[in-house]
Amino acid sequence: MHIKEIATELKRIPLKTPFITALRRVENVEFVRVKIECDNGFVAFGEAPATMAITGEDLPIITASIESLKNALLSQTPRNALALLRDSKVGSSAKAALDMAFVSLLAQEKGLELYEYLGAPKKLDVQTDITISLNATETMIKDARDACESGLYILKIKLGGDISHAIATTKAIAKELPEAKLLIDANQAWSLEESLAYVNAVTDVKIELLEQPVKADDLAALKIITNATDIPILADEAAFTLSDVKKIVESKSADMINVKLMKCGGLTKAVEILEYAREMNVKCMLGSMLEGPISINAAMNLAMAYADVIKYVDL
Repeated sequence: MHIKEIATELKRIPLKTPFITALRRVENVEFVRVKIECDNGFVAFGEAPATMAITGEDLPIITASIESLKNALLSQTPRNALALLRDSKVGSSAKAALDMAFVSLLAQEKGLELYEYLGAPKKLDVQTDITISLNATETMIKDARDACESGLYILKIKLGGDISHAIATTKAIAKELPEAKLLIDANQAWSLEESLAYVNAVTDVKIELLEQPVKADDLAALKIITNATDIPILADEAAFTLSDVKKIVESKSADMINVKLMKCGGLTKAVEILEYAREMNVKCMLGSMLEGPISINAAMNLAMAYADVIKYVDL
């Protein structure tokens, strides 16, 4: 089986409600879809969204990156293509789109579903959280209530730089919806002092985790927060690669790791991180970045294979 054709197209899906965090506001899911055809008739797809605020890649960059690799990848086997992709200099999102397509082809070659190829003995139900975007407290309470009434009780609460608003909103949602599980995500919006003020102010609230409260490169501050609270601290923007993850785990700077295909470069690299996390007994979140359906499906298959490691699914 050799790669015969690689083609890209841009796709856009309107969101039902805007996605608002401390870093960005998004009203549409926009992504590059790559289609790979092989000489034996097998076809596979991959996707990568515009993630300039996180990975430094917009749609033109992702498209250009894939185009720049096309000549090297054509006529290769999917396994050889993966090796070439690993050593390339393109961004992590472009790598992720190609990687998930190549891995899909390898699964097809063995006659396996993707979750089977990744190591899951059977198909599993995967329960995801739902994002409650940053907004006025009253709006966030309403959105959270609507989610719970729809049967979605794991809430990813996006908070911003106003620490008073963050504390008040957390307490209000917890009081209004005691049955909900609250995953708090500050998206690097807080200082060390603000983070400590927050965790000290919400000691009476049941919080599942606090995600990336401080800047990604400030592991020293992240470690102080981790040591200062019983709330599990989740590293997200600080953890792109396996090397990043090892640094965080070995320094005990956070309790958990958020693994995202677009950050690490696809299924192949995510597996390396999850295998390490399994070895070190570190729980993970499997996250996403407003991705298209094919990319989300790839992540769901990964969640089935690492259900013992992935404690929360954010798809």
